[in-house]
Amino acid sequence: MSVARFWRKQQNRYNLIGTHCTTCGKYFYPPRGFCPECRREGKIVEHQFKGVGKVVTYSIIRSSSGNFKLLTPYVLAIIELEEGSRLTTHLVCDIDKVHIGMPVKRVFRKLGEDGSSGAIFYGTKFVPA
Repeated sequence: MSVARFWRKQQNRYNLIGTHCTTCGKYFYPPRGFCPECRREGKIVEHQFKGVGKVVTYSIIRSSSGNFKLLTPYVLAIIELEEGSRLTTHLVCDIDKVHIGMPVKRVFRKLGEDGSSGAIFYGTKFVPA
């Protein structure tokens, strides 16, 4: 991702902002420029997601490389938001307690850093609700 696009998309990642088609009622995250169902007839508006949902499926990562090596074991999950959109995210919880259907909520956490003296990246992760 280019530097300019990275900074342009910060608000979407920090605030869980997506889009909503007022024609058919579907929600999208990440945001879309047009509705794949309605095409040109659809009216797309910006939408702030509530940030609550449930675990659809998950995987426990026990072996990783790079910056993620220090996090192992950790849970990578597909979350279905209350509005219906799904996203893949890091689920911060005890790996023995995660289960399909578990209610979750979003939190703002550190995602990583660019070296020991570089930029620190923040964004959305999920925790049990």
